[in-house]
Order: sequence, then structure tokens, then C-alpha cells
Amino acid sequence: MAASAGVSAQTVSRVVRDPRSVPDGTRARVEAAIAATGYVPNLAASNLASNRSRTVAALVPQISSSVFADTVHSFSTALAAHGYQIFVGTTDYRPEHEEDVLRSFLGRRPDGLLMVGTSHTSGTLALLAAAGVPVVETWGWSDDPVDLLVGFSNAAAAAAMVGHLVGRGRRRITFAGRHTSGDPRAAERLDGYTTAVRDLLGGAPRTVDAGPEPVTMDTGVTLLDLALERYPDSDAVMFSSDVFAAGALQACVRRGTDVPGTLALAGFGDFELARHLVPALTTVAVPSARIGELAAELLLTRMRGAPVERPHRDVGYEVVARESS
Repeated sequence: MAASAGVSAQTVSRVVRDPRSVPDGTRARVEAAIAATGYVPNLAASNLASNRSRTVAALVPQISSSVFADTVHSFSTALAAHGYQIFVGTTDYRPEHEEDVLRSFLGRRPDGLLMVGTSHTSGTLALLAAAGVPVVETWGWSDDPVDLLVGFSNAAAAAAMVGHLVGRGRRRITFAGRHTSGDPRAAERLDGYTTAVRDLLGGAPRTVDAGPEPVTMDTGVTLLDLALERYPDSDAVMFSSDVFAAGALQACVRRGTDVPGTLALAGFGDFELARHLVPALTTVAVPSARIGELAAELLLTRMRGAPVERPHRDVGYEVVARESS
């Protein structure tokens, strides 16, 4: 194969392992020879020799959610440019399942790990400590991260949404989410909501919980019904996810409920569907693709054995005010 491209075997290996380390012209010749000959490198043998797998594991709550899909896509794209591939596991928002998935993945010897969230079981933390590979946590914030961190404060983002709704004249704001079923980020949003309601309105928090129900639009309808049954005077309902909010908004449209005249609705995540709903959904935007890019950048640096100057990156958030509030 190397002879076909007119290069050394070492150059072929570099093209396979780290394409950007090879000049464009040489890389093009090698890639053309690989395509023409059907060459498939023996990565297992290479991994044994180098003690590197050229793979990175990503653990996410679910991949049907567009925000996590955006993060995983940008993460994978950035790593692939340097010869790394990823394998993805879903935790279904269950901390104990995250531990099981992690144990399985570590048996495949990844060179690095991406985790969604900063809250883990003691077993997961023990596995990460024993693995000895770089870890980047995402989509949350912690004063004591495992290793690398790319995220934001979910509590501060939720508090900012309360501030927006109060600024629009809303005084009876109900929080609807799934905050007791293994999603610590939703619990952090609840904390932010609770603190902001007490600080800005001086009242008690009004909350409804979906419990173990899945993150679906149907669950959003259920949450809306619970909120209006428990707090019928609500003038705003703030959901912990755009998926929930979208289901609730569609239910309001079908029922003839005036949004935002009678009831303001807000979500979290700025999923693509949020801007296409009628009325368009007010939400909190998080740079999900940027999270993936930065996570890859930090992991690549660490996997090369180089120091990371800023190992903890706060990507921030933005309240996106649309027609539903």
C-alpha cells in the first residue's frame, strides 16, 4: 500500500492516525491509494503496539434530543479530523445505568471520555479515577469537576428565565419538569427557578414533577395539565425542556388557550423546533455545538500529553424571547 502511494509505511500510519499531521498533497496520494487498493489498517495490532485505541467514548442521556445530538456531532467531527472515532452510549437519565455503560466502555480502552453532566454515582467516580484517561464533563457546572469541563450553570440560566418572565409582568410562574428522576441538570434548573422566585417575587415556588415519565411532547401535555390543575391561576409555565414546552404549547393551541395572553410558556434548550412553533417558543439557548467543539479541543490536547491552559470553560447561555412569552 505504501509503495502504491510512493511513501513510507510510517507515512501511511500517520495518515490513518492523524491526517492533519501530513501535508495535503501527500495525504491525498495516500488516501487515493487506500481507496484504490481497499486497504484496511489493522488497528488492533497498532493499538497494542502504541497502547492507544484512537477512540473516544461519549456518554449522553439520549441522542434523540437535538441538543445532545448537536454536541455529539460537532464533537465527532472535530475528533475525526485528527484520526479519532467515537462510540456513543445512552444513559436514559439514570445514574446507575451511566455507571454500567461506563464500565462496558472502559473495557474497550478509549483514549478519552465525554460525559454529560457533573453529577455521578460513587461507582462512576471510582471507575473514572481508576481509568486514568482524560475526561471532559459537559452541559453543567461544578466547582469540583472530575477533570476537564465545558458547560454552564443550569441554575443561573433558569433564574435568568424567571427574570425575563417577571419583566414581562408575570407573577404566578409555575415550574414544570422531571426533576426527581435522575436528571441533575433539571434539578439545578429547579433550584435556579426557586431562588429567583423567592428573590424577585417573594413568594413560594410552584412546581409540578413528571417523575419517571420520558422526555416527550406527550409528557409536556401531562405537565401542563398538572400545572393548571394544581395552580389554576398560573400566568406562566416554565418547562425544564423545550420538548415538554412544545407539547404544552401545541395543546394550548388545540384548546384555544391564548398564548401568551392568558398563559405564557417557556422552555429550555432552544431546539430547532422552538423557533418554528406558532407562536414561537421563548427559551434558553445553549451553544450545544460549541460545547462539542470545545470538548474535543480540550481532550485532544490532553490526549497528546500537553497541558491544558484553561481546563474549565463556561460557554454561557442566552434567554431567547419569542412570541410565547
